[in-house]
Amino acid sequence: MNAPFRYIKLFKPYDVLTQFTDESGRATLKEFVWLPDLYPVGRLDRDSEGLLLLTDDGRLAHRLTDPRYEHPKTYLVQVEKVPTLEAIAALTGGVRLKDGMTRPAEARLLDTDPELPDRPVPIRFRKNVPTAWIRLVIREGRNRQVRRMTAAVGYPTLRLVRVAVGPIELGDLKPGEWRDLTAEERRALGLIG
Repeated sequence: MNAPFRYIKLFKPYDVLTQFTDESGRATLKEFVWLPDLYPVGRLDRDSEGLLLLTDDGRLAHRLTDPRYEHPKTYLVQVEKVPTLEAIAALTGGVRLKDGMTRPAEARLLDTDPELPDRPVPIRFRKNVPTAWIRLVIREGRNRQVRRMTAAVGYPTLRLVRVAVGPIELGDLKPGEWRDLTAEERRALGLIG
């Protein structure tokens, strides 16, 4: 009889690679998750933080990462300067990048800074340049897509935190913490009948 699949969520810290080994000795997922045979579902860049799902269920990983399924990924994005309504509208309608137009996204300027743990390396601070936070939901996953989108509309990303993948939210996990998905979370992914 086959063992059941394992599904966990991790708050990937800043400056950690989304892999389990690195010949250069950089920090990897192995420093936080010691379970065998798990693989990350998608990726977060080394300089990005937040929700990362890990599983040994290849079918689920494929379903969540294949762009044709259009699973939403939600990010909180701190950008340089305060975006205009036109910039937010451009993010919403799709942005032309070197590799083509992005799909339409959901973008909203936040009224207040989100409650997030401090990052071990603070963002660069410029006295005369304000920052703002955007809640951005995309349904594809190109390389460094969110950073390229905000830069394309004139607002470079300073900090990027993924807070949800589909119906699974980061919740109250702290950087480096992980836990198995609850029955409710597995049900939301269609894993429990």
